[in-house]
Amino acid sequence: MKKVAFYTLGCKVNQYESEAMMDLFREAGYQLVDFQKKADVYLINSCTVTNEAARKSRQMSRRAKRRNQAAIVGLIGCYSQAAAEEVAAIAEIDFMMGSSGKKDIVDKVESLMAGKAASAKIVDFNKLREYEDLNLQSLVETTRANIKIEDGCDEFCSYCIIPFARGPVRSREAESVVKEVTELSQQGVKEIILTGTHLGAYGKDNNSPHALARLLKKLIRIDGLLRIRLSSLEGTELSEELIGLMANEEKVCPHLHLPLQSGSNKILKAMQRPYSREEFAEVVNRVREVVPNLALTTDVIVGFPGETEQTFQETYQFIDKLAFSRLHVFPFSARTGTPAARMNNQLNGNVIKEYSKKLRGLNQKLMLKYQQKFLGSIRSVIVEESRDRQTGLLTGFTDNYIKVLFSGEDNLKNQLINLNLVESIDAEHIRGELLT
Repeated sequence: MKKVAFYTLGCKVNQYESEAMMDLFREAGYQLVDFQKKADVYLINSCTVTNEAARKSRQMSRRAKRRNQAAIVGLIGCYSQAAAEEVAAIAEIDFMMGSSGKKDIVDKVESLMAGKAASAKIVDFNKLREYEDLNLQSLVETTRANIKIEDGCDEFCSYCIIPFARGPVRSREAESVVKEVTELSQQGVKEIILTGTHLGAYGKDNNSPHALARLLKKLIRIDGLLRIRLSSLEGTELSEELIGLMANEEKVCPHLHLPLQSGSNKILKAMQRPYSREEFAEVVNRVREVVPNLALTTDVIVGFPGETEQTFQETYQFIDKLAFSRLHVFPFSARTGTPAARMNNQLNGNVIKEYSKKLRGLNQKLMLKYQQKFLGSIRSVIVEESRDRQTGLLTGFTDNYIKVLFSGEDNLKNQLINLNLVESIDAEHIRGELLT
């Protein structure tokens, strides 16, 4: 049996696409093996958000070839799409594939194995007009699944290479999503996370501004599916209809990820973000009025060109005031090919590290503060299939995204149960107790 190994970098969209491609190889009779082991085919599903991600993609290609000189090594995805010439120069890869054609990946590999030449042509990002349907057939762990419903982005923020790597917005047909989620639910999947390159733009290409809310209503009706999460939305795309579904539908988790990126209007303008700090705060306050237990998580870029002590303090204080439940802090990385990489006033690396450290400290404080609001309360948890590695305890997430550790038997795995939240273990975890 031929062996194939995957290495996936980057976002939930990449994770979804890798899982779907793995299914295609299983169907074709391949055995999936760990990337560290010897295989006949190594596939690196690449990321190009930062220069470091691109470097890692190159590094994994070289490691794969060293592991088996006779193996076919392919570098696919965003890095190939955004920097085709750079990728083509990597001696260790046998073929590359951009952001389209992944449904044909097995045919491409089989053709190479038969000794045929591989086309290195990458479709221009502006010509990516159709959503390419890749479907999950099976999952190793069935508690939750990322479900991709959209590809591409039209925003062109000044720091971001993704529109060049993913192309314009393309939305998946609702019927295709419902069919996939129904089949996964029948296999035991209890929770899905709807994801996309620019999830809030779902339906934009079809002039359907309410497409996401309509899709949610269809997914809510699927038997056996207990929870639906939204991966990431811009505050400007959060409609009253979506907020209403989150407030009134038990299956729609009270959890929003709204990328802030900066709390300074000066920096937001330089980033070419589509809102001011005041508009962002207005959205947050509006949602909290109707979804009181809301988990609000965000992304922040630290050390953007032109960042000063004053603009950093504006960001710090704004985040503290809005009391996010979790921050993802990203030190600015000047991605070659973006306007931000060419800007003046690039910050010293030590300054960026210091700012990052301060925001990560704030994150720990805010996570604990959010947790403690729920101590003594009873929350539902879907139990994960894997126990916590350090403690051996069962673990799961509440609907509002608090990770709980608790004692229990294996027969509770992948079940929805109620737990009493009794104490904070650390900023990442709460200890729970089963109700007797």
